[in-house]
Amino acid sequence: MNIALLGYGRMGQTIEKIAIKRGHNIVLKVDKDDKDYDITKADVAIDFSIPSVAFGNISNCLNNNVPVVSGTTGWLEDYDKALSLCKEKNGAFIYASNFSLGVNIFFELNKTLAKMMSNLGQYNVTMEEIHHTKKLDAPSGTAITLAEGVIENNVNYDDWKLGSDEDKTIPIVAKRIEDVPGTHTVTYESEVDSISIEHIAHNRQGFALGAVVAAEWLVGRTGVFSMNDVLNIG
Repeated sequence: MNIALLGYGRMGQTIEKIAIKRGHNIVLKVDKDDKDYDITKADVAIDFSIPSVAFGNISNCLNNNVPVVSGTTGWLEDYDKALSLCKEKNGAFIYASNFSLGVNIFFELNKTLAKMMSNLGQYNVTMEEIHHTKKLDAPSGTAITLAEGVIENNVNYDDWKLGSDEDKTIPIVAKRIEDVPGTHTVTYESEVDSISIEHIAHNRQGFALGAVVAAEWLVGRTGVFSMNDVLNIG
């Protein structure tokens, strides 16, 4: 499989190593400042770029009939446009806030816990995420997905905000610490006890492997998919 890497930072470089180990070819490496590139030489593209160029990268792929997997966060104001373009071009697209198998299991645990806690009004939920200092967006896409999972399954919440303590709003604390790949904690607090679930990434390998597996799965398909489709969970 010929893969284009859209974004060649630390994640892109990790994806490259894993893809090569799995027998694939990297035919294109696009850095954030690269504007003109031939995406058509690729069978599939993996986008881990930056928010300001992500939608342009995705659009270029879909306009040229190249399936695209995107793990870039912070661009979701254009997400609906990407979905419409994918349908218009009969393309193939996967976006995930996190491609790690462990995190996607964590997403499902979070939803289940939110349902269980929905009728127990004495518990207040809070979230904390910690990432490396080069991460541009806050809160992380993973934290947003976790918050949305609670909102969908718990009647006590209808919004999330960074550092907020407003009524019916999930407060998210975002910390940036050198060389932390990603830690996410969801806590339910009451006067009598606390319940927490936590995912700690030890390195970027899990994210990168999941992205490559998603790209392998996407080739030959058409439509808009998620990691639940790839992993057949949820």
